Amino acid sequence: MREQDEHAQFERPRRHTKPRTKIRPNYDDADTARVVTIDRGRYTVTLDDDGRTVTAMKSRNLGRKGVVVGDEVRVVGDVSGADGSLARIVEVTPRRTVLRRTADDDDPIERIIVANADQLVIVAALADPPPRAGLIDRCLVAAFDAGMEPLVCLTKSDLGSPDEIVAMFEPLGVRVVVTRRDGDLDGIRDALRDRVSVLVGHSGVGKSTLVNALVPDANRSVSYVNAVTGRGRHTSTSAISLELPFGGWIIDTPGIRSFGLAHVEVDDLIKAFPDLQDVTRDCPRGCLHSATEPECALDLAVADGTLAPERVESFRRILASMNQKDDY
Repeated sequence: MREQDEHAQFERPRRHTKPRTKIRPNYDDADTARVVTIDRGRYTVTLDDDGRTVTAMKSRNLGRKGVVVGDEVRVVGDVSGADGSLARIVEVTPRRTVLRRTADDDDPIERIIVANADQLVIVAALADPPPRAGLIDRCLVAAFDAGMEPLVCLTKSDLGSPDEIVAMFEPLGVRVVVTRRDGDLDGIRDALRDRVSVLVGHSGVGKSTLVNALVPDANRSVSYVNAVTGRGRHTSTSAISLELPFGGWIIDTPGIRSFGLAHVEVDDLIKAFPDLQDVTRDCPRGCLHSATEPECALDLAVADGTLAPERVESFRRILASMNQKDDY
């Protein structure tokens, strides 16, 4: 005991640090804005009150929380929009929808593509390059998982017939619009009006051409298709949100070669089909609802006429796409 007391006199005095305050900054006067594009740690946002374009950085208090195109945020600082000015994003409001993808089906890390979009427009060419139904199916799965309404936009109908593709998605109740070069765009305008829509698709299918036609001052670079490989060249390198002159917003994304779905579960997908979900309540425990599952209630519903066989087959087709890669 005496030995401990002798050593105690050699202990260093404790540092009297000032306790951290629990009072946090008040951002009640912050402006609300929408993130329209991101470039090397700088965020371009448009203010909700007057549409002013402002450059901002992410505030330190957000920590590791990511900010993506489509996010609705609160900004403080210099919101004049003048050259050289820089505001700060201090808060990201709760997201209504989130479109995710993984690098591949074995990658557990999800990447958020855009936030707060309510419609996923899957753009596919009918020729040059030819349509890849597998990728369309996988994008549909991602849309249903995100709670977004899917829309299939078929371009270049002057080079190929859309009938087969249209018939594929009719049983799912997925809307399909068809466009052609220098053709009437009223159908796609009606589908996009007053919505927040994100475009996805292979390079070379005509996404940027479509965006330039819908937003005349967009000036998106247009790619070409390699005559030997049938692949498009990537021209868009980052997502960008553009306001449509007839109402609504459209988000153009870089061309994709695959759409990983490691984050999607079968139960998440079937929630998008209430009629099928009701039937599958009678499935055996652990049923995956595929065509090879024994005693799947979907088969029984088809047999007794409760469900149309075309709808069940179409659902199982997109279900199977979750385990099929569509790289090119």
